[in-house]
Amino acid sequence: MAKNYIQVGDHLTIPAAADTTSGAPVLVGALFGVAEHDAAIGEPLTIARKGVFALPKATGQAWAVGAKIYWDATNGVITTTASGNTLVGAVAEAAIAGAVEGIVLLDGVIR
Repeated sequence: MAKNYIQVGDHLTIPAAADTTSGAPVLVGALFGVAEHDAAIGEPLTIARKGVFALPKATGQAWAVGAKIYWDATNGVITTTASGNTLVGAVAEAAIAGAVEGIVLLDGVIR
């Protein structure tokens, strides 16, 4: 291992950009993840950048496994709508249009 290696990066601690609760989706710049614990603004917050999570889903959309998913920061939901949103991963489990939660795979890739 290189002597300048620091960590894997699947779990990353950053300053909380806002008051955050455990399990909440978090986007800070190009970093997207899920909060692993509660944190007040400015406090250290660890986010999980990779894994499968149940996250708030845009209603009115039926999801197919493998579809690209995006973070809609305006509405605070995961969506299949690309325009104006940030690509964060893929659908891991199909969801009906009326579902308020979706199962998503975050791959940790910065886009």
